[in-house]
Amino acid sequence: MKESSGSFEVEMFPAEVDSPNHPYAAQFKDMLENVAEGYQCALLSFEVYEGTVTFSFDSDEVNAEILEILKKSA
Repeated sequence: MKESSGSFEVEMFPAEVDSPNHPYAAQFKDMLENVAEGYQCALLSFEVYEGTVTFSFDSDEVNAEILEILKKSA
């Protein structure tokens, strides 16, 4: 398995969303796992703290695409 080349930290939810088990966070994690499956890679980490989600993949291709999406939404 490849190592992550970095992680993403995104303020996504209200501060009350403070666990990966919260329904909003769990739904987002499912989406990220579907992305990983589509790119034949792995979601290496997923954490949620006070609405901020931190996650990483083991694919440079996926990471590059996420960076482009984040740049466009900034």
